[in-house]
Amino acid sequence: MRRTSEGDTVDIVNPAVNDYLLSHCTPADDLLRELAAETREAFPDSAGMQISHDEGEFLTMLVRLVGARRAVEVGVFTGYSSICIARGLPEDGRLLACDVSDEWTSIARRYWDRAGVADRIDLRIAPAVETLRALPAEPVVDFAFIDADKVSYPLYYEELVVRLRPGGLIVLDNVLRGGRVLDPAFQDEADAAMRQMNETVIGDERVDSVMLPVRDGVTLARKR
Repeated sequence: MRRTSEGDTVDIVNPAVNDYLLSHCTPADDLLRELAAETREAFPDSAGMQISHDEGEFLTMLVRLVGARRAVEVGVFTGYSSICIARGLPEDGRLLACDVSDEWTSIARRYWDRAGVADRIDLRIAPAVETLRALPAEPVVDFAFIDADKVSYPLYYEELVVRLRPGGLIVLDNVLRGGRVLDPAFQDEADAAMRQMNETVIGDERVDSVMLPVRDGVTLARKR
């Protein structure tokens, strides 16, 4: 089960399959397990917004495979994904982390310090679109992860893709919306926005893309 950023709960992975997946990934260290547990305790109604451990390992691997030095994250929550991205960066790498909640990110800051990655992360508490639009209007981004309010995905994507260097990667989370994007009968604002986002990516000649059934769906868009 996972609760989306809009608060609804969806079945994503069969529990037996989930256990098998996690047993065949590099295991989470004590710090990540503690962060996940504190998030569940502090925010029981929102804890499902935190990415799973296997998705976190996936992000770290992608950052390393791309050879990223400059990364952007839209949607921090309590910082689990930030740690995973930052761990994939070199020591001189930087992650611009965008969120609007001081409450959630107060936990993130503590764990970034403990993980030894705080010096790589620049947290901006402001509407992410404003933060992204303030970036240089040239290819300065190697890697980006979007996991925030779904209605604004198209805005985040467009601001990032124009700033992505050739060979750079944008990762979009929750692109399946519990399978609701398949059925046009679901016209919730977030479902409709994600459905349109998926069509935008596949039709975007600036990128090559692949949609993967990782948890609630992940799209990788690589700049040509």
